[in-house]
Amino acid sequence: MTRGAARTTANVVLAAAGLAAAYVVVTTPPLRRLVWRAARVWLGASVPVYLLRETRQAWIASGRAAHRGIGAPGVELR
Repeated sequence: MTRGAARTTANVVLAAAGLAAAYVVVTTPPLRRLVWRAARVWLGASVPVYLLRETRQAWIASGRAAHRGIGAPGVELR
């Protein structure tokens, strides 16, 4: 079996397993509720962290100084 054929076979097997798992979750109400709750927790935790990290990196890339709050020592307002 060639490398390309092995890769294609593995992709087909993984896709079939994913579809089977999705079917079981969609057709089983307790699993559906569990997956919905887990997705809400994951999105509620990871998306804000991602946005804060990206905002911080963009701020640093823009060359601006870190903001320490109004009235903080050593911070000049421009």
